Amino acid sequence: MAKKQPQGYPWKYCSLGGVVRVNITSGEDIAHLGELDQKLWTVLSCPTKDLAIDARTLQLIDTDGDGRVRVQEVVAAAQWLTSVVRDRDAILKGESELKLDGINTDCEAGRKLYDSAKQILANLGLEKDSVTADEAADSVAIFAGTQFNGDGVITPASADEEALKTLIATIVEKTGSATDRSGEPGITAEHIEAFYTALSEYAAWQEAAEAGKAAIFPYGDNTAAALAACEAIKDKVADYFMRCKLIRFDEAVTAAVDVSAERVGAISGQNLATQGEEIAACPLARPTKEAVLPFDAVNPAWQAQFDAVKALVLDVDFPKAKAIDEAQWNAVLAKFAPYTAWLSEKKGDAVEALGIDEVRALLKADRKADLLALIDADKALEAEAASIDDVKKLLLLYRDFAKLLRNYVIFTDFYGRKEGTRGMFEVGRLYIDERCCDLCIKVSDMGAHGDMPKLSGMFLLYCKCTSKTKGETMDIVAVMTDGSTRDLRPGKNGLFYDLDGGDWDAVITKVVENPISVKAAFWAPYRKVSNFISEKIDKSAADKDAAALSKLTASADAGPAGAKQPFDIAKFAGIAAAVGMALAGIGAVLVAIGAAVKSLTWWQWLIIIAAVMLLISGPSCFIAWRKLRKRNLGPVLNANGWAINSQVLVNILFGKTLTSVAKYPKMKLDDPYARKTPWWRKCLCWLIALLVIAFAVLYFTGNLGWMGIGA
Repeated sequence: MAKKQPQGYPWKYCSLGGVVRVNITSGEDIAHLGELDQKLWTVLSCPTKDLAIDARTLQLIDTDGDGRVRVQEVVAAAQWLTSVVRDRDAILKGESELKLDGINTDCEAGRKLYDSAKQILANLGLEKDSVTADEAADSVAIFAGTQFNGDGVITPASADEEALKTLIATIVEKTGSATDRSGEPGITAEHIEAFYTALSEYAAWQEAAEAGKAAIFPYGDNTAAALAACEAIKDKVADYFMRCKLIRFDEAVTAAVDVSAERVGAISGQNLATQGEEIAACPLARPTKEAVLPFDAVNPAWQAQFDAVKALVLDVDFPKAKAIDEAQWNAVLAKFAPYTAWLSEKKGDAVEALGIDEVRALLKADRKADLLALIDADKALEAEAASIDDVKKLLLLYRDFAKLLRNYVIFTDFYGRKEGTRGMFEVGRLYIDERCCDLCIKVSDMGAHGDMPKLSGMFLLYCKCTSKTKGETMDIVAVMTDGSTRDLRPGKNGLFYDLDGGDWDAVITKVVENPISVKAAFWAPYRKVSNFISEKIDKSAADKDAAALSKLTASADAGPAGAKQPFDIAKFAGIAAAVGMALAGIGAVLVAIGAAVKSLTWWQWLIIIAAVMLLISGPSCFIAWRKLRKRNLGPVLNANGWAINSQVLVNILFGKTLTSVAKYPKMKLDDPYARKTPWWRKCLCWLIALLVIAFAVLYFTGNLGWMGIGA
């Protein structure tokens, strides 16, 4: 009895990578995506960057702007797209150009898109009945030279009067700008408000200064310079009066707080003109208990600074004085209090460079309302401009939505490699160790690729790629599915080509080991034994070399007394007896083996050899076969920010297509630098072969009775 189909839209299915998936074959399928059970989607979400698809398309689908495209956002995009396109099946073609009559004008959204598309062509100066994705996405070209474009930003081109054009340019210069849709710097209502606020605050600040001019500017136009001069020596003057107070407290400390002759004597042998820092560390003047700062006996290192204070301040307040005391100095500093308070209340810094006269002129002209009227006129076209942006959305989705579905619902781009397609998560090819890894994925966060990729069951190479021409670096993970893995290790170099053909230097940073093929698994036990024996031989040789060197060194140190030991006949006899016993044991073993196998025929020998090899390699091959059947790209994509809802299997047959190995034609070539086999080694090989053949012949003819093996 046939299984009853569930009620609802009649979905079609296909099998890809050993997994049943929903197949999207028509525009109606796209229109009904909202009815597809979310459990049947291959992907639940994917990132919006580092993918081989226009990032602008993904950003338009990502309506909440969280950097991820989720199922419901794909459904919403599908419903909108199929509602405004007349021929829904055309969406599957992925074309970048759409005829104007292909827009569905039976709905209000379609009619707006149609009118906006015509407006785009008019703005671009094009006379045709179709629009492309590149044309619709070029906002700068579309809005170039337009007076208003609905974004709430005005530029000098938005104004008709030269005075307003100049004013807009001034606001851009003083308060910053926003980029208009035309690509030009412009201003918003916020910029206008900030500019006129700055004008008012700066004018009020200056008016406050004029109202209290006498108190705020005690030294007239020289007040700022006078304050700077006093600040330069303020600490030094305070230090001087404190020294004077200490002398008044106890005259015994006079020498300690004054300039010492020893200190000057220490530098007197040098060019004193170069000892400014050392001299400047001395007191401003020689302190006395009278605590009066003389004008004519100042430390020469501070003379210039003191002269500035004297000219700007002291000669004004004390024109005939020869010195001042601490109270007079503090009175001078107190006179600056109103000025510093006024400075602290300063506002409108942004327009200060205009000067107070220009500021007042702008306030008097008061063109703020005119500028805000231009902003309102621009915003009046917001709906029309937004509709133009919707044309951009339409064309980008019309071109890219089918590709997104092939990588989101079905994964046909990944599995359909015979047609030259690639998954949108792929970034290029890695050439390394006489192989080309066709499946490479950009890694956005190496920290996320911890234990998850190990669950994939695939042999993975993590590489750091560097492009000197682009000045960029990136991490990739390449899937290796064929060839030997013996020489693949961190630090090995390769060459990576991105999808645009750009080349990057690649170096392996991490290897995740898993079986590559059943063939490699078959020879793996023997390779491990070979490596173990080689390591042991190398270690033994190294130990013997070290021992021989140590013995030679000890002999050299011992001299003639330890050069030669007397012959020990007892020891020699013991060694000979041990060797004889060993040979006898080996002979007994050979006789036992011969007795056990003397009845075997040649084909039984072959069966035994095959059985032994199967016993050794069988478990390794079985484990590798099971893992190869279950290789899954899902964990790698999950570590890269995808939410994979179904297995993405890379079985043995499909895996063969992901890595190509160098193959050379069979030919005989002369290499003058090839390693030559010594004649004695050739003779030894022939001798061993002849002995084996002779043993076999004698064994099967029953003529090995002298060894106790024959019949």
